[in-house]
Amino acid sequence: VQLQASGGGLVQPGDSLKLSCESSGFTLEHYYMGWFRQAPGKEREGVSCISSTGITTSYASSVRGRFTISRDNHKNTVSLQMNSLKPNDTATYYCARGISRLCGDRWFQAPEYADWGQGTQVTVSS
Repeated sequence: VQLQASGGGLVQPGDSLKLSCESSGFTLEHYYMGWFRQAPGKEREGVSCISSTGITTSYASSVRGRFTISRDNHKNTVSLQMNSLKPNDTATYYCARGISRLCGDRWFQAPEYADWGQGTQVTVSS
């Protein structure tokens, strides 16, 4: 299993970024997928989750309305569109493979994921 996150960078407050996660080594359409982030000195935080079909999504309250998760199972990719970025969005962002098809009530907890990508850095600063 490989998960390759990309798309991070340095942006100003209010800007947008789109993160991508390219997957290989497993059948993406069989699993929910999530995005997490971790800022220096803080715990890893669940950002968003998308079900295997893409029909159901979940978001942390801190990003709801600004971030949109999506997936293309044919292209083996999961994306996170981030709009209206704020300085406290600064973190390393990770994509992760779930353990079944549906994001459960604990989707935001790391043990609900089997595999992790290497992370991509997002820095929001003026």
